[in-house]
Amino acid sequence: MLIEERRRAILESLRTEGRVLVVELAKRFRTSQVTIRKDLEILHAGGKIHRTHGGAVPTHEGALEDPTLREKEKLHRKEKMRIAAAAAQMVEEGQVVILDSGTTTTAIATALRHRQNLTIITNALNIAAQLAGSALEVILIGGTLRKNSFSLVGPLAEETLRRLNADILFLGVDGFDVRAGLSTPNLLEAKVNQAMMDVARTVVAVCDSSKFGRRSLSLIAPPSAVHRVITDRLAPKKDINVLRKAGIEVIQVSVERRRRA
Repeated sequence: MLIEERRRAILESLRTEGRVLVVELAKRFRTSQVTIRKDLEILHAGGKIHRTHGGAVPTHEGALEDPTLREKEKLHRKEKMRIAAAAAQMVEEGQVVILDSGTTTTAIATALRHRQNLTIITNALNIAAQLAGSALEVILIGGTLRKNSFSLVGPLAEETLRRLNADILFLGVDGFDVRAGLSTPNLLEAKVNQAMMDVARTVVAVCDSSKFGRRSLSLIAPPSAVHRVITDRLAPKKDINVLRKAGIEVIQVSVERRRRA
């Protein structure tokens, strides 16, 4: 493979996967990590990618970036499904569960769809529609529709939530900085997420490894507000260690290493 072909392939992987790792790229292209690092540095210098420790992410992933739900659905699907399966195992019969909007929480809704004697509270229109034909009791809070995420936000959503109580909240995030906290690109979404955390006895952050080390515009809460984190085994070890030292339970699901087609 020519150098330019390899670099175009790296950019395509970034577009479809949301991030790339030096180790995985070296195996995929059967070349050295030194060569891959040089490729990434050149692409970074050209403004085509943003270089990170151990890999790279797309340049557009800034604090103001607010991708649509449809765009997010294309990224890290296998990781999200396995995270969802682990989350579903935490839910016991008779519990009240809050699912915020997002692709990982949508996967959790799918995993819970055939369960019995559960109440689901959500601000996501797509999740409520998905569960409408199930045996689950579904409470869809009111509010103003955010078209990007199919979520309901605003004062009405927050007021409704504060009249409820839940056993467990599964919270998806756009950024998880183990020191700064959990974040999302939208101010109104962050306030609804805070209200969800206030009424839930157990708060579980569900996010694939690409969310670590990222900060979005609006802070939801510090890491100390979370009881558990479910992510995959590609999450940075130093971040996982920080969380565990803080007394936060971390569950890491296995993932298949991406292979060259």
